[in-house]
Formats: sequence, structure tokens, C-alpha cells
Amino acid sequence: MKRLFSILAIVGIMAFGTVNANTNANTNTIVNSIQEEEAAASDDVGFHQELKKRFIEGGPGFMGIVLLCLILGLAIAIERIIFLNLSSTNTKKLTQDVEEALNSGGVEAAKEVCRNTKGPVASIFYQGLDRTDEGLEQVEKAVVAYGGVQMGQLEKNVSWISLFIALAPMLGFMGTVIGMISAFDKIEAAGDMNPSLVAGGIKIALLTTVFGLVVAIILQVFYNYIIAKIDSIVNDMEDASITLMDLLIRNKN
Repeated sequence: MKRLFSILAIVGIMAFGTVNANTNANTNTIVNSIQEEEAAASDDVGFHQELKKRFIEGGPGFMGIVLLCLILGLAIAIERIIFLNLSSTNTKKLTQDVEEALNSGGVEAAKEVCRNTKGPVASIFYQGLDRTDEGLEQVEKAVVAYGGVQMGQLEKNVSWISLFIALAPMLGFMGTVIGMISAFDKIEAAGDMNPSLVAGGIKIALLTTVFGLVVAIILQVFYNYIIAKIDSIVNDMEDASITLMDLLIRNKN
């Protein structure tokens, strides 16, 4: 009996120790997780605070103009990206639908398909089909002319993005020059080459340059994407124009 009590006591002690060990381990895990989250949150707050501090140190004049270039450039870029994505058309499917409509219902049925499809390719198809009564030569002229109009719509306001890309670093460099001039003015007024006198002006010079270059880099990425998207749509328009002429020639014969 004593041996039985001894075994039960040992088992109870071991079980209690295991529970305590698991509890301590879970507690340590939770504490470490909370500490990691707090450290990450403090890092995020520190980054935003540091960015705000550097922006203020750069001076409200040039830094505000550089920020305005970023805001306006991003607004135009986002508007263009949305417009270009809405202008994209499944050219292959549209061509098949137009061909089937021409074979089954004639030109009017094909025009109805184009009216129900969005995008510049469908608009070019419609303009070409609308001139079929005037001959293939007039159809070709209408397609070329309206293609130029659609290209102008695709490229609308894109030049403003390129302007902001060039303007942002130039403003940064101008802030650099002004900051260096301010530093040398302080040296001249003090009559002594004290590093503390020129540190502020040099800091402003470097900060305006950095922010100007960052803005230009961000806008350049959006600009290149927009240009690539426009080129893709224009190529689809040109291929669709050739396909439309072939369809009309086969339908006429």
C-alpha cells in the first residue's frame, strides 16, 4: 500500500510539473508574441515619424511643391490605368463575333455587335462597317482616321506625367542649390568655417534632392506601365483594322 501511494505521488508530481512547464511555455510564447507586435508597431510609428520629420526639415516650400507633383502625377496615372484597362478588348473574340454576324445578319448585325462592345477596337470596327456602302477605299480611310482619334484618347494627359517626372528632381536640385547658398551665406556672415553653421543648409539640400528623386522614380514606373499598355492597345487596333478589311473583302466576294 505504501508503495502504491508513493507511485501515485510521483505520478502526480510529474503531471503537475508538466502542466506548469506547458503553462510557462505558453505564457512565454504569448509574451514574446506581444513584444514582437509592439516592436513592429513601434518600428512603423518610427518610420512615419521619421519621414514626417525629414519632410519638415526639407522646408515647406520646395518639399510641398515636390509632394504636389507626386499627388498630381499619381492621380493622372491612376486615371489613365483605369481608362486603359477598361479600353482593353478581347480582339480575337470580337473578330469572331463580327465575322459570324456578317455571315448571318449582314453589316447591320455586325454593327450591333460593335455597339455592344466597349473599347477602341470595337469603335474602329463600327466606323469601318458604317462606311461599307461607300466602298473599301472609304472604309480604309475611316479606319485610319478614327484610329488616330482613338490613339489620341489613349495618350490623353500622359504628357503631364512626364512633366512631373522631369519637374520633381529639378525642384530637388534647386532646393540643393538654395541650401548650399544658405550655408555659404552663414559662413560669410560668421567669418568662420564652423561645421554647425553649414549643417542645416546641407541637410536641406540633401533632403530636397532625395525626395525629388524618389518622386521621379515612383512616377517613372507608372509612366512606363502606361506607355506599354498604350502600345499593346495600339497594336491590337492595327491588327484589327487589317482583319476588318479582310473580312469585308471576303464578305463582298
